[in-house]
Amino acid sequence: MTSNTAALADDRLKPVSAFTRLMRRPELGALAGLIVVCLFFAFTADPVMFSLAGFINFMTPAAQLGILALGAALLMIGGEFDLSIGSMVAFAGLVFGAALTVLQLPLGLAVLLTIGVGVALGWVNAQIVLRTGLPSFIVTLAFLFILRGLSLVGLKWATGGSTQMRGIDEVVAGHTFVSLFSGNTLEGLFAWMAKAGWIASFDNGLPTVSGLPVEIVWFVVLTLIATWVLLRTPVGNWIFAAGGDPKAAINSGVPVKKVKISLFMLAAGCAALVAIITVLSSGSTDARRGFQKEFEAIIAAVIGGCLLTGGYGSAIGAFLGSIIFGIVMIGLTYTNIDQDWYLVFLGGMLLVAVLFNNVIRKRVTGER
Repeated sequence: MTSNTAALADDRLKPVSAFTRLMRRPELGALAGLIVVCLFFAFTADPVMFSLAGFINFMTPAAQLGILALGAALLMIGGEFDLSIGSMVAFAGLVFGAALTVLQLPLGLAVLLTIGVGVALGWVNAQIVLRTGLPSFIVTLAFLFILRGLSLVGLKWATGGSTQMRGIDEVVAGHTFVSLFSGNTLEGLFAWMAKAGWIASFDNGLPTVSGLPVEIVWFVVLTLIATWVLLRTPVGNWIFAAGGDPKAAINSGVPVKKVKISLFMLAAGCAALVAIITVLSSGSTDARRGFQKEFEAIIAAVIGGCLLTGGYGSAIGAFLGSIIFGIVMIGLTYTNIDQDWYLVFLGGMLLVAVLFNNVIRKRVTGER
């Protein structure tokens, strides 16, 4: 062994400091951003914001966005984008609403049909990208407009001229599966905590917060599953490899095409799930459902540490990034600040996150 080879081996075996390991974590920027945002609102917002009711208020929109962001994050780690997921929410909402009101399908079949249509459209996106070699940015941008237009046309057909479909809550009233996608869970636990004095309650003893919205449960469970897949399974290694260096991954036996197809289908399936949750929660759907959510989901993923070049990212980071969005979106209503500053925040957080990912980590860790 030459001296140069020995030196290289020594570098590979060199212990890594705790600080360096910390800086290599994709979700570090999102965690720092969450702390800063919480401190900001701690000094500027009504203290009610950080009560249990306030927590539920900002976690509900964060969860709906976060489910989209998880799908977007895994797809970005795999080296691709899907700009159609926001429009997919509207189109899947149309499919779900029409299945219930026009076709009069049982709720369970309507859910399966909606998820199936979303997954199928994700497969179509993937096939076009992989077979033509076109950038996924362009292909899914086209589908952003196609699906939004189909939502408008389809709603007018289904409702006789309106771009909004109402009365869905009446159709699903009493169905067993509604509680899986709408309403609150753990109501008994919240009632017990109120009786024990652990959480706020009304004069009659009922809790001021009756339960945990089911979308938050979906958000947490999906984050845990995505994190386990990325960090503890061969599939997670394949996702990172497919996004980091596809050619090297193929040479190593990684089924890159199958991985990317699956990720496109997953992202579209997440959008369909959000559509089902929002339709059942509001009892209606409309053509503007999910408007610009594709950009917010991608920004949340980038804030969470996903590189635009692929091969790096974290489900936990997307989870934290989505919570930041929810805190700012709802937190502004607890202050005297104009809510239009939310748009400034979106652009600012994206810029800061990209700078962090591409400058700070390079200088500290030497990574790409």
